[in-house]
Amino acid sequence: MDMFARRLQERARQLGISNAEAARRAGLDERRYAHYASGRREPDLATIVKIADALGTSPNWLLGVPFANEVDPQLAALVDRFLNAANAMTRQEAEMCVIQAEAIVTAKTRTRRR
Repeated sequence: MDMFARRLQERARQLGISNAEAARRAGLDERRYAHYASGRREPDLATIVKIADALGTSPNWLLGVPFANEVDPQLAALVDRFLNAANAMTRQEAEMCVIQAEAIVTAKTRTRRR
């Protein structure tokens, strides 16, 4: 199974939705979406963008395109998970997470200086 199909399935699990619901959100026929999720067919670029938008993620993530500065694959996977979770948050929830992340980095920096 190709990366795109695996990522479609992973994102649906993250959102707690079925393929039918993912297809509905993307405005696609269920059978057509099922072909993408199983890896039997690959969508065109416009459809990839449409699906990514409907699932609150990026086309690059769905396609498995690594970040330009990706060195640590495990860290990149965690960043992907964080980004996908953040897309499902309210603005206030996302802001709270950013503040917490910044506090962790600040505390780590202070510890190193000592």
